[in-house]
Amino acid sequence: MKGSDLLSIGELAERTGLTVSAIRFYEEKGLVHPLRNRGGQRRFMRADIRRLSFVLVAQEFGFTISDIAAQLARLPEGRAPNKSDWTRISREFRKHLDERIERMSALRDKLDSCIGCGCLSMKSCQLYNAGDAASRHGRGPRYLLGDSPEIDEPDISGRR
Repeated sequence: MKGSDLLSIGELAERTGLTVSAIRFYEEKGLVHPLRNRGGQRRFMRADIRRLSFVLVAQEFGFTISDIAAQLARLPEGRAPNKSDWTRISREFRKHLDERIERMSALRDKLDSCIGCGCLSMKSCQLYNAGDAASRHGRGPRYLLGDSPEIDEPDISGRR
């Protein structure tokens, strides 16, 4: 690899719009793997511009650093990823994005019909959770996430 194919951390920062400290953070998390020159300075491959751009886009879509690291670990080391490498990763991210879009659309629709009406009816409200009955399904707003309140809520006499 020619020296001109390598970038200093400052050059990489300029090309990606990231700060030097952000690049060091991503290095610490294993998202990029710089080489070191004889003086111990970091040298990055030009392909790291794409890797870090991918990180920024993935974070924008709500993926965690560990999600991103797992996907980047599937890319080859020591060479620029090619189209088939990126296609393989994009299929996986597309699947997760489609699932997330579906959940967000369902949540939006439930919020429009519940909070939007202003009544907060105890019989139909997706947020009402008498006696914290929804906790058996897990954390968070369980009825908004799709669990059924009819199964969990006690009737007026206190029985299930």
